[in-house]
Amino acid sequence: MANFSDLLLDVCRVRRDFPILDREVHGKPLVYLDNAATSQTPRQVIEVFDDYYGRYNANIHRGLHTLADEATAAFEGTRETVRAFLNAAETREIVFTRGTTEAINLVVNAWGRANLGPGDEVLVSRLEHHSNIVPWQLLARELGFTIKVIPVDERGVLDQAAYRDLFTERTRLVAVNHVSNAFGTRNPVAEMARVAHEHGARILVDGAQAAPHQTLDVRAIDADFYTFSGHKAYGPTGAGVLYGKAELLEAMPPWQGGGEMIKTVSFEAPTTFADIPHKFEAGTPAIAEVIALGRALEWVSEIGLELIGAWEGRLLEHATEGVQRIEGLRILGTAPDKVGVLSFVVDGAHAQDIGLLIDQLGVAIRTGHHCAQPLLSSFGVDATCRASFAAYNTPEEVDVFVDGLERVVAMLR
Repeated sequence: MANFSDLLLDVCRVRRDFPILDREVHGKPLVYLDNAATSQTPRQVIEVFDDYYGRYNANIHRGLHTLADEATAAFEGTRETVRAFLNAAETREIVFTRGTTEAINLVVNAWGRANLGPGDEVLVSRLEHHSNIVPWQLLARELGFTIKVIPVDERGVLDQAAYRDLFTERTRLVAVNHVSNAFGTRNPVAEMARVAHEHGARILVDGAQAAPHQTLDVRAIDADFYTFSGHKAYGPTGAGVLYGKAELLEAMPPWQGGGEMIKTVSFEAPTTFADIPHKFEAGTPAIAEVIALGRALEWVSEIGLELIGAWEGRLLEHATEGVQRIEGLRILGTAPDKVGVLSFVVDGAHAQDIGLLIDQLGVAIRTGHHCAQPLLSSFGVDATCRASFAAYNTPEEVDVFVDGLERVVAMLR
């Protein structure tokens, strides 16, 4: 059994920050193990919305009145919080988006349109979420460049030798996740960035699944672009981040037009655009959500990302030991260095049926293809069950999950 006694995470105190954990589902205490899809939100983040809408609700940047000043200060304060969270060099390298998907689409449509053409190549890993596949496919159909796939081995680990062999003089960009949402594989993105840069290519790292679990340093990684979403890092939906190296963002054209992203607009002369990052933030943003994102990142930093990651690792170890006693269960994704994601299939039991029945016991897991159909199809399945862990989960909850899974599988056979 996994040992938790040497870790200094006070999970009881952590859980007190999450009011949703007090509720019941179907008459059972909620056991929430769908954190890779969306983590729960601490009260400190929830309170941001009452504070914003109750005290200083106003549009930002252009107003001269007190409420506008306060809203702008809070919004831009989050930009500095994100800069520190990622160890970016400057706040102007931080662009706010609705989430990782929009951030990737921004890079595809601003950087990609300006830098890719017929005969060029983009390397995309088989571990990717659809958000880091489909936008490149759409642009490739339009511009005529080629997408080459970085393969995975039977453990769900990217083949680094094959990765290096994929490069040619026409390779322009690598698109890879830091952590796989489907399998929990943690990719060596710093080394992959080094190889990409040796070949004159850029690298975009999808950090949606890494941000809640480990300390991030975009300069140590040497990522050209890095993205993550607030709702997977104890924050709200509708707020996310694109980090980009300043020289790249400055050279990229805007993706969307409208207010805030301009310097001057005229029918008689060319419209001129705002400096970065505002050039990429057209229109009124999700102000409260961005401010709340800042508070969420402060919360995880106060707990300690390395401690959170270690705790989740022990939960994963405990869960893995438990489910292995279930006959016919197969774990997909057995990378030696992975985050707290347990993805599995069971002979004779469909994933959707398992998910529906275990919910009756109060246990929330994710079932389906996890927006990673190319990955799952390479393993000969179209759906898995996925349990994923967060700072507020406990060993006792893991036991409830394993016991419930045993009961459900027995019912389905």
